[in-house]
Order: sequence, then structure tokens, then C-alpha cells
Amino acid sequence: MTPAEATAGPLMNLPNTLTLSRIFLVPLLVVVLLTKFEGRQVFGVDKDLVAAAIFGLASITDWLDGYLARRRKQITPLGQMMDPLADKLLTSAAFISLVQMELAPAWMVAVIIGRELAITALRSIGYSRGINIPASPMGKVKMIAEVVAILAMILGPARLGWLSMVGIAALWVAVVTAVVSAVDYYRKFMRGPGQDVRVKT
Repeated sequence: MTPAEATAGPLMNLPNTLTLSRIFLVPLLVVVLLTKFEGRQVFGVDKDLVAAAIFGLASITDWLDGYLARRRKQITPLGQMMDPLADKLLTSAAFISLVQMELAPAWMVAVIIGRELAITALRSIGYSRGINIPASPMGKVKMIAEVVAILAMILGPARLGWLSMVGIAALWVAVVTAVVSAVDYYRKFMRGPGQDVRVKT
């Protein structure tokens, strides 16, 4: 997405509101995951189901805000900035909570979050030098693997044990794609200016 493709429009349109709602869901997710509720119930519902529902809803807004922005021609610079930030906040908060709950290996989460920080820094340097870095195709695979891993690890331990194994397998996919896409980003950065920007990482 090039800057010329971003429409002027109001700052807080529907797609941007959905993105902002995803950010607001992050602390709620962390509270539900890490708080030791009596009987593991939140308003009469198992806390794991509530946490999975919150994360699932937030993940759906990730797809929906981009779809609506393109369909309604409401792509804005604010949305381009907030969308990847919201994604990183959501997945990082979920993964860190799962490490705290001893459901996810800390080193794997550290690789994923470290990759996000490195790419964010690299892209900021690129912008300042006029280098527009296209998103790696592996980015979408990484995001899908992260969503599957998080949902499976939230739901697995208390219900279907095999879901925990699915979660770890998906986490391995996320780690591998995170490293591969990071290398791809660095390669594109080293090519220099004259490339198109896409915001999804």
C-alpha cells in the first residue's frame, strides 16, 4: 500500500474503530488469562472459554478492519499505523500470558516478540531513509499460525489434551516463519529505496 492510496477521510471511521477495539481487548484478555477466578468461572462461564472468545473476537477484527477499509475506500494513515501495532500488542500480550501460565516455551515466544521489535525498528529506519519495504508473504502464514497456537494453548490443557500439541506445532510454524520473514525483510531493506510499502507484517 503506497501513501498515495491512503484516502484522506475522517480519522475514526469504522475500520479504525475496529482496530482500536482490538487494542482495548488486549488488557481484558490478559486479566481473564492471568486472574485466578474462584472455580475458574467468569460470570458462570469457564475462564478459558471467555479468554478464547475474547482473543477470537479480536482476531476477527484484524481481518474485518482491513476488509472494510479496502471495500469502503477508508484506508487512512492512522489505520495503517494502528493495525500492525494492534496485531503486535494482541499476540505479544497473549503469548507473554501463556508463558506466565507455563503453557508456552519462553524461548519461542522471545524469538517471535524479538522479531516483531526488530522488524518495527527496521521499518522505521527504512521510512526515515525513504526505503519502502513490502511485507513478506510469510507474514500472513505467521499470523495464522500464531492465532491457531494461542487458541489451542488456551483451550487445550483443561479440555482436549491434543489441542496443546496442536498449539505447540503451530507455535513452531510461527517461529520458523518469523525467522524466515525477518530475513526476507532485511534482504528487502538492503535493496534500498524504490519499493512499495505494505503495512501487514
